[in-house]
Amino acid sequence: MALAELYADHLREQMRRADVALERAGFDHLLIPSGTERYGFLDDQTYPFRPNPHFLSWLPLTQHPGCWIAYTPGQRPRLAYYQPEDYWHVPPAAPSGFWVEHFDLQVIRSPEEAAQFLPAAARAAIIGEDNAAIAGYVPNNPEAALAYLHYHRARKTPYELEQLRAASRRGARGHLAAESAFRAGASEHEIHLAFCAAAGHTDHGLPYANIVALNEHGAILHYHHTPAPRPAESRSFLIDAGGSEAGYGSDITRTHARDPGLFADLIGQMDELQQGLVAEVRAGRDYRELHLQCHHRLGGILQQSGIVNMSAEAQVERGVTSVFFPHGLGHFLGLQVHDVGGFQRDDRGGEIPKPAGHPYLRLTRNLEPGHVVTIEPGLYFIPMLLAKLRNSADAAQVSWALIDTLLPFGGIRIEDDVHVTEGAPENLSRDAFRALAA
Repeated sequence: MALAELYADHLREQMRRADVALERAGFDHLLIPSGTERYGFLDDQTYPFRPNPHFLSWLPLTQHPGCWIAYTPGQRPRLAYYQPEDYWHVPPAAPSGFWVEHFDLQVIRSPEEAAQFLPAAARAAIIGEDNAAIAGYVPNNPEAALAYLHYHRARKTPYELEQLRAASRRGARGHLAAESAFRAGASEHEIHLAFCAAAGHTDHGLPYANIVALNEHGAILHYHHTPAPRPAESRSFLIDAGGSEAGYGSDITRTHARDPGLFADLIGQMDELQQGLVAEVRAGRDYRELHLQCHHRLGGILQQSGIVNMSAEAQVERGVTSVFFPHGLGHFLGLQVHDVGGFQRDDRGGEIPKPAGHPYLRLTRNLEPGHVVTIEPGLYFIPMLLAKLRNSADAAQVSWALIDTLLPFGGIRIEDDVHVTEGAPENLSRDAFRALAA
């Protein structure tokens, strides 16, 4: 089915969800501002624009501040389309694309003009940031409406899945170029530029800031480089970077070793562990259980490699695996890299708790068809956490000689984006790499 047809079905689903959300919250209209540009303090330059994800769920307009969607159940949605007369910047082009025929359009020359075309604010649920307000229209973000919309946004429509597949292909192209740059001895900054060029993005177009880490930097979970000279020796390379398509992002991580050896062997074992977990991504599965299963499998790798002389069960029970894997297994993915609704008990709200001792897990729901999640196990050699282990009662069970050998390599993370189906999972990331290799 063509993307235009998929979008028409997608928009009908957004309207259906809006109908229920408005009824739950007791409002007659839904108003969604795209957002506004923010100026730096005491400055006349703006930060990079990030649109309201609720706006993006209706329209593929990623660089359009000052717009407003107005929807009343039973009516066509309306769009106040902000197109300023501007010779300082490139203004948005005239409305065009497969989405135009589905909206009643009004071009406005200032954000404040939108008020002329919006229904009365008193009976409207207005979803957005406070700074998107215009006279008489201030976001109220009713909790009942947000709970419903956030919970169901986790279930992606076929249109959204197509955009996520396209984002995965962009990300995969960037990853292949980045690995080639690493093999050629490039610096972190040069690798970052190679990724952006191949993915077709500037820094501002990325779904999140690239993590491009050589050697020990791979042990910093959210390492964001500054331009630096090439290291004398590039032993290892961890890249966490994705592509973006119509506001939907991919989130892919790979780790590479320069030469064969223990660290390269561990990458192979972690890749096998990761693919085993991906195969377990099934409808009805409790994501918390997958996270805990990851810790047990990681404990097996640590024991088999001789790094920790304890059973996997004992390592998990005593928190040893958390020293080497301190973050969660993954999260929802979509219009936001860490997409909303990951902890909700149901579409009226509530929260599903995280497992005890695992505070950084970002997803606790049971998986359903249409969910897209990341699976990103890690194995890191983080000096701060290892120092605590060295001073614990379990220190004698650790091979500190092996730890010292592995510290210069930083760490390993392997991450794929996975679509939950009625049957076997669809691995968006691996499929994208395979398509490029064909």
